[in-house]
Amino acid sequence: MTDRIEVADVLPVRQKALYEAWLDSDKHSAFTGSKAVIDKRVGGTYTAWDGYICGTTIAVEPFTRIIQTWRTTDFPTDAPDSEIEVILEEVTEGTRVTLVHTGIPGGQGEAYRQGWIDFYFMPMKEYFTK
Repeated sequence: MTDRIEVADVLPVRQKALYEAWLDSDKHSAFTGSKAVIDKRVGGTYTAWDGYICGTTIAVEPFTRIIQTWRTTDFPTDAPDSEIEVILEEVTEGTRVTLVHTGIPGGQGEAYRQGWIDFYFMPMKEYFTK
């Protein structure tokens, strides 16, 4: 059994700028406050949160959608990678970000839901408000 979560919020930033920041090592590091190294090409690998998170970018639709494999050092060693889909929709207030996270090891979903809020959505709101 695996878990599936979905988290969404509106961020005060243009869709294109958020898309580019997600796939840029320096900007991703800046909005999370922790080191990220990202090869933004499809098939490129990435790490975030000082190596706590790693994965591969498997598909992109410029400025609207990013799909990546995703795992943390807390995954059981025999667990397959999970997958995140980041959907970006421009709205009057900025960009609605919907993050769909599937294939999470059973029982870990709620912790990751809160992690997305605490370590991504809240810091991104602060970063893009500046």
